[in-house]
Amino acid sequence: MNEIEVPVLIAGGSLVGLTTSMLLAHHGVRSLTVEYHRGTAIHPRAAQMTQRSMEILRGVGIEKIVRDRSAEQFVQDGGVIGVETLAGGVTTAWIANLNEGIRDVSPSERVFLSQNSVEPIFKQRALELGASLQFSTQVVSVEQDAQGVTAELRHRDTGEATRVRARYLIAADGSHSRLREGLGVKMQGHPSFSRSITIYFRANLRPFLEGKIVAVVYVNNDRVRGFFRFEKPFDSGFLVVNTHGDPANPNSDCSSELDDARAKEFLHAALGADIPVEVDNVMRWNARAEYVEQMRVGRVFIAGDAAHTMPPNGGWGGNTGIQDAQNLAWKLAYVLSGRADPALLDTYDAERRPIGALACEQAYTRYVARTAPYLGMAGAQPLVSDLNIELGYVYRSPAIVPDGQDDGAVHVNPREMRGRPGTRATHVWMRRQGERVSTLDLPGKAFKLLAGPKAQRWCAQAEEGAGRAGVELTVHRVGVDGLEDPDRAFCAAYGIEESGCVLVRPDDFVGWRARSDANASAEELGKALTRMLALGTADAGAPRA
Repeated sequence: MNEIEVPVLIAGGSLVGLTTSMLLAHHGVRSLTVEYHRGTAIHPRAAQMTQRSMEILRGVGIEKIVRDRSAEQFVQDGGVIGVETLAGGVTTAWIANLNEGIRDVSPSERVFLSQNSVEPIFKQRALELGASLQFSTQVVSVEQDAQGVTAELRHRDTGEATRVRARYLIAADGSHSRLREGLGVKMQGHPSFSRSITIYFRANLRPFLEGKIVAVVYVNNDRVRGFFRFEKPFDSGFLVVNTHGDPANPNSDCSSELDDARAKEFLHAALGADIPVEVDNVMRWNARAEYVEQMRVGRVFIAGDAAHTMPPNGGWGGNTGIQDAQNLAWKLAYVLSGRADPALLDTYDAERRPIGALACEQAYTRYVARTAPYLGMAGAQPLVSDLNIELGYVYRSPAIVPDGQDDGAVHVNPREMRGRPGTRATHVWMRRQGERVSTLDLPGKAFKLLAGPKAQRWCAQAEEGAGRAGVELTVHRVGVDGLEDPDRAFCAAYGIEESGCVLVRPDDFVGWRARSDANASAEELGKALTRMLALGTADAGAPRA
């Protein structure tokens, strides 16, 4: 049997597994990703990229590639609307324009991109950065001990067996995760509420769509409930069917007794026009909104759909997994390199599990409101703004140093975060060497100190403070050394005086804030960084070897 040693083994090479391998490589960590299927996704499947996901892709240099590919496939800024039938026209507009009214909060925009288009881009970037990928490979068994994880792999075609020894394992093996089940991790939330189907089809849809800014079309009539998504040049798309029959007492089993003729009946009922259609494929899946009770078991971390499975309403499934990967990648990099205590990895569960639960519950709320009102809103959480879920989620863990009374919020309006520790660093447009850059674009993939124009004392102590924690720290003093703040917006955006500063973690989240220079010292900076890395504070006053 072949034997391999690697710092991190990733089980699952779909959207989240590929993202994790890419981000680990970005931070200099070798990983091996294994995927059961023979390649990347072959079906379009819904994949809206939120602003936060696009920011993450911006950080690894592929935002423009993804945006350009999206423009080839989809009408940009498309809306999310409701109809009785496609031919009958709009009855409801949940989102008239995908990016209207949100461009001020991020340097990135939302886009639509099919999963079979985005996964090859992620794969290519992961390989460019040095990741290793193996497709057609099954994880046969996993055992863990105090030092690491041992996994036995088997190639599906050759039968060749490989034993992999890794320090850590990431279970990104999807909603039916065998690894999660093997660990005995339970799910909570809303179990299966529909045996749904996705019908991939071809038809001449131009008479219904040309000249319209439409991305997702919900269908609700007395025969079928679900939603369409279409690609340019409007000769193909897919229809998701969640329920059919009497809307007051619908049949939520859409996959039983399904054949090509039945699929065409669903299509014609949703189109509202008896046009020629060709069914290419039908996927059967269970609609549910469930999330794990824990995201870490020993040296195994659960991510993506394996940790939180949700209906596509809202478009947060893959995006939540991308954010899981970003949160975990830098922490693994710091622990594996000895720059952080292994206890830092406990904060993955503390920070990400509440956010996965939020996304699942909000996806369920939208499913009920848009597609299945018969379920009633009594079991659903109140509707939360899309923007809060995408950009305003709040982390709370020992890797965050609070600077005031904690109100317990899981999410806030991104326009009101103002540098609050535990929130994503606020986007502010700067100018550097004549070019417009976001605060999220400032160089340095390690920790950053973002300081006001009069924060000389903090900046002078930065190198020594970082040395006390044994980490790299990049300093950016706004308004000095060519970094201009033309709108004088930075300090207000971060809730600091001109002599204040914030420490931003490698995942773009504010970990600590000093509103002024009243306590400016290398010791204070060292203590903050030490706490954020779970190193303890007892010896923060002395430099680390």
